[in-house]
Amino acid sequence: MQSITELSPSELRGEYSSLMEEYHKVQDAHLKLNMARGKPAPAQLDLSMEMIHLPKNLKTEDGTDIRNYGILEGLPECRRLFGELLHIHPDQIILGGTSSLNLMFDTMSALHLFGTDGSSPWSFHRYNGHPVKFLCPVPGYDRHFKICEELGMEMIPVPLKKDGPDMEIVKELARSDSSIKGIWCVPLHSNPEGICYSDEIVCELARMETAADDFRIFWDNAYGVHHIYEEIALKNIIDECENCGHPNRVYYFFSTSKITFPGAGVSLIASSPANIAELKKHMSAQTISHDKINQQRHVEFFQTPDGLRRHMDALAGKLRPKFDIVVDTLDKELCGTHLASWSHPKGGYFVSLHTLPGCAKRTVELAKEAGVVLTDAGATYPYGKDPKDSNIRIAPSFPTEQELKEAMTVLVLCIRLAGCEKLMSSHSS
Repeated sequence: MQSITELSPSELRGEYSSLMEEYHKVQDAHLKLNMARGKPAPAQLDLSMEMIHLPKNLKTEDGTDIRNYGILEGLPECRRLFGELLHIHPDQIILGGTSSLNLMFDTMSALHLFGTDGSSPWSFHRYNGHPVKFLCPVPGYDRHFKICEELGMEMIPVPLKKDGPDMEIVKELARSDSSIKGIWCVPLHSNPEGICYSDEIVCELARMETAADDFRIFWDNAYGVHHIYEEIALKNIIDECENCGHPNRVYYFFSTSKITFPGAGVSLIASSPANIAELKKHMSAQTISHDKINQQRHVEFFQTPDGLRRHMDALAGKLRPKFDIVVDTLDKELCGTHLASWSHPKGGYFVSLHTLPGCAKRTVELAKEAGVVLTDAGATYPYGKDPKDSNIRIAPSFPTEQELKEAMTVLVLCIRLAGCEKLMSSHSS
């Protein structure tokens, strides 16, 4: 396909006029399609409906009644299930409610209020004129950035490479500034790029020198079992930190929100024994226990890690055709135009699209006016500010396949229009 950059000014105006005619026809169709968030579709949720009728057993292996108070860290059977799945010792796991984001916020808040391992509370530094800083690989997850923003932290964007964060930048920043207290990581099928961290990246994160003794890695393995095309192995960050002499460096998060029911899942945080003891102390002032009945539902539904993997294979079967639609449409309609580039993820929940610089917001605006709602441009960067105004996160999971085809047709049209406008503007300036 001809590159749009090769068109003469008059050809460009003609192309834009033709695209606008097509765009007005789309507007007249009054579409109402929403691809703003990575929500599971009803067909995915249907795969877990048997769980609604569980649990059948209301007692733990030692006879404890799960309907009552107690077991703050969560059912032993459920911790063992996820421990075996993720290769983490069950004693290093605390189970939470449906949201791992809740656990992330609570953990970050505890660090601000109380500090960790004898260090000063992070808020102490902030109120003494030294804002706490956090490293944020970009493009990244907007809700991670929202936590930092809510707590008044300064976010430092770090570029993502093909195998993880740019570690030369990460290492230089972490060892030179004691106010940098940690880094966000989505190590498998990252949101939104689909990047999977290499073994070497995991090792570097675990062993690197940091100016702050209380530097912490927030390891959000949200898509750790969400393999759609190919299963990717991930080195165990908890073991690696222990081996490198930094056992307390990492907090590991996981949940079943996109495995069973987003509104009724099970989340977990895992870390070193010392960190877990510290977190349980803070948590005990906040709650007596989480929903153990729901934890038991998950144990009876999956039974074993292999049972959960089989469930994920079924989910992948629902998602794969949708990812095919997105990537195939972009490959067919935009390849060679130089208007955009896009990821080809092996799993996860998103496809990351990069328009011409300065065109992402306009593309999203055009799409919305044509009846297709996308994630806000800039959402994948701290403070919602994409310096290139280029990245758009595509969430294929929720629409039906037919709706997705319609939405992608509109998106491609809007990318073309925004690109034409940008190039015409540069010609006239």
